[in-house]
Amino acid sequence: MNFFREVMGGQAAGPQPSGAETIRKLCDRVASSTLLEDRRDAVRALKSLSKKYRVEVGTQAMHHLINILQTDRSDSEILGYALDTLYNILCNDEEEEQDETAQKQSDDLGAQFTDQFVQDPEHVTLLLSLLEEFDFHVRWPGVKLLTTLLKNQGVQVQGIILVSPMGVSRLMDLLADSREVIRNDGLLLLQQLTKSNAAIQKIVAFENAFERLLDIITEEGSSDGGIVVEDCLLLLLNLLKNNSSNQNFFKEGSYIQRMKPWFEIGDDNSGWSAQKVTNLHLMLQLVRVMVSPVNSPGATASCQKSMYQCGLLQQLCTILMATGVPADILTETINTVSEVIRGSQVNQDYFASVNAPSNPPRPAIVVLLMSMVNERQPFVLRCAVLYCFQCFLYKNQKGQGEIVATLLPSTIDANSISAGQLLCGGLFSVDSLSNWCAAVALAHSLQDNLTQKEQLLRVQLATSLGKPPVSLLQQCTNILSQGSKVQTRVGLLMLLCTWINNCPIAVTHFLHNQENVPFLTAQISENLGEDERLVQGLCALLLGICIYYNDNSLENNTKEKLKQLIEKRIGKENFVEKLGFITKHELYSRAAQKPQPVFPSPEQMLFDHEFTKLVKELEGVITKAVHKSNEEEKKEEEVKKTLEQHDNIVTQYKELIREQDAQIQELKEQVVSTSSQNEQMQTTVTQQLSQIQQHKDQYNILKLKLGKESQLNSQGEGSQVNGLQTEELTQLREEVEELRKQHSLLQTQLGDKDTLITSLVSRRLRTVFVCFCYDAFLRHHKNSVEWSLSRLAAQTTETERLKVCRISEEAKSLSASRAELDQQLASATSTVAILQTEKAKLQTEVQDSKKEQDDLLMLLADQDQKIHSLKQKLKDLGETVDDEDDLDGRDQTDDDYEEDEDED
Repeated sequence: MNFFREVMGGQAAGPQPSGAETIRKLCDRVASSTLLEDRRDAVRALKSLSKKYRVEVGTQAMHHLINILQTDRSDSEILGYALDTLYNILCNDEEEEQDETAQKQSDDLGAQFTDQFVQDPEHVTLLLSLLEEFDFHVRWPGVKLLTTLLKNQGVQVQGIILVSPMGVSRLMDLLADSREVIRNDGLLLLQQLTKSNAAIQKIVAFENAFERLLDIITEEGSSDGGIVVEDCLLLLLNLLKNNSSNQNFFKEGSYIQRMKPWFEIGDDNSGWSAQKVTNLHLMLQLVRVMVSPVNSPGATASCQKSMYQCGLLQQLCTILMATGVPADILTETINTVSEVIRGSQVNQDYFASVNAPSNPPRPAIVVLLMSMVNERQPFVLRCAVLYCFQCFLYKNQKGQGEIVATLLPSTIDANSISAGQLLCGGLFSVDSLSNWCAAVALAHSLQDNLTQKEQLLRVQLATSLGKPPVSLLQQCTNILSQGSKVQTRVGLLMLLCTWINNCPIAVTHFLHNQENVPFLTAQISENLGEDERLVQGLCALLLGICIYYNDNSLENNTKEKLKQLIEKRIGKENFVEKLGFITKHELYSRAAQKPQPVFPSPEQMLFDHEFTKLVKELEGVITKAVHKSNEEEKKEEEVKKTLEQHDNIVTQYKELIREQDAQIQELKEQVVSTSSQNEQMQTTVTQQLSQIQQHKDQYNILKLKLGKESQLNSQGEGSQVNGLQTEELTQLREEVEELRKQHSLLQTQLGDKDTLITSLVSRRLRTVFVCFCYDAFLRHHKNSVEWSLSRLAAQTTETERLKVCRISEEAKSLSASRAELDQQLASATSTVAILQTEKAKLQTEVQDSKKEQDDLLMLLADQDQKIHSLKQKLKDLGETVDDEDDLDGRDQTDDDYEEDEDED
């Protein structure tokens, strides 16, 4: 034990050994000592030296420490020392006062030792098995060591854990540990484990992670909680971000509803701790992950619906309109509300109804726009308001109409501030950022909405006293020509391009001002500096739109004259080159990446996301339009007309086929109904045949009885025979009458069936007539289609070839549909023939039945004749035989006699 006293600082005579020598001796003790206590003391000594002599301990002792973990599993104390020592070797957490060079060396050292440790995957598996130990001195250092491994070599360790049986489940058990320090470090471990690994994220989510994490957040106080809440939220973000499977699981598990209490803030918002601000930031980011525009539209719409139904959107709007909320939380809340309502009509309608708690109450949209056009507000807040306004109008034609309506003369209220007034104020203010934001916001009010583009042409502005009002379109071009800042001109040009795009009336209004075209050509033709190249490209785009959507209603500014002007003043190649400046700008690709306007500084705020889509759509068609000659345009218009005609023909064919399909479906249903009725009739006929057979059997039996009884001579016997015959004859008559009724019913059913078959035949004739008309219609237009296809084959553009292929495919489809229809008609014809055959069979069976009934009646008549002859013979022999009439009369006489006796 003297050796350990020397190592741990005891007084010893002679020169002190070096650190490397001491560590070597300790490693020998760990490897060679047979007593557990000696090995434990040696490992404890290595732990104390591991921070100061990190390189030496890591180089010499790592292998021995791993052997300790494998062989001494029964002693928790030595396991804890070994794990702590390995943690000190691999961990890169150095003291803050170290410079960057020392920190980098430390990181490199940790990465090297981690590589050495994970070279054998069994080492990581061994560490996972040790985490099952409940002893605090084993489990806690094991969690810290595994977290360090994931920090240093995340991808490699993730792969080992992923293939390890029950590896993730063992780590999830850490969240259920009653010791908070282990649970909290387990959160940090799971954060490192789930980074950028979708497979592990899914496994963790299906191990009930959402339920456990939300429970911890609630227990810790939600947004008012501490660092543990932050760790839970970071882990939730890892599990949900860019993972559609986990997002769907989160929504289906009704966990969105459990997020609502997070955003319940009290009336007193004066005290916001730094931790609460951080927690609320992460909570808002979590909401945005679920409704991010990069998610699939269906998943986003479903989450938006859930957030509205559970009241989460209402809670966010409450924070939006509350006082005392920190600026960064307010900014993030605006961005969150933006994505919750983006593209959701129900959520957008609700947001339009939200009012700020002011006197008088103002719509939330108006209050937010006031912040956007106020140059004293923070830049990030103004960007957030612009994004919110864009999301409110995204695919919301109703909202677009309401915004444009606030600019129309009939709806302007002088006593209140409207959204349209704020946008016009920002559009013409001296602040270039307000100009740009207002122009982009107004452009979103017109996006893909032809009606509002035409309505906005009615807006008139009073520029100064004593001067007549000018249109909003003209005022925009006036400011553009005055040479304002680049940001202002870019915003106005984007507004004008969006406005007149796909709106020939707006193009005509723009070209009606004789100064606009010369201004654009002058801007494009000049050789200006680098900053002006973007303005030149946008001017070229605006002029190209005027050419492409020109309806030639203005004689001086037709398509051909504008192209001639470009060729003379600018040059076609130069024009196309200037047009290409837009997409080559460095800020263009940044704006095209995502809808939210995120810019490092106000000066870089030049492009709008939706406008980049418009440029991508128009650049190619404008280039083609400028290069096309007048003859090519005429040919293209003819081809377009021809294609429209063929589209109409195809539409007519499709409608005809739909009608025929409906008729065929109706015929099929009627055939099924007729088949069912036929089966019922067959069943009835079978029953009737069975009854006739029974009557035959009864008749034969009666015949035999009569033959036997004819041999009897006594009167008593004759009377008995008479009574039996009379009773049986009465029963037979009743049965014959019932058979006659059934026969009549069967005849009625056969008549109904004849009527139905006649109806089916007439319908078939009508269908054949329709097919005949369809065939005549095809022959009538055959020459026209062949001529059009030959004209289209001569076109060289890709669009025309695609249209020709489409028409050919549709013609083939029509032919196939016609063949299928003919086949179905043939099937219906065969069905009718089968029904007619079955009808003939039924009629034959009914005739047979009728014939048998007639035979039965004849037999009954013969029987009556025989009975009469028997009676006559009995009379001749001197026997008294009563007829049926005599019997009836005798019965009546007896009844009268009994009544007389009663009266006496």
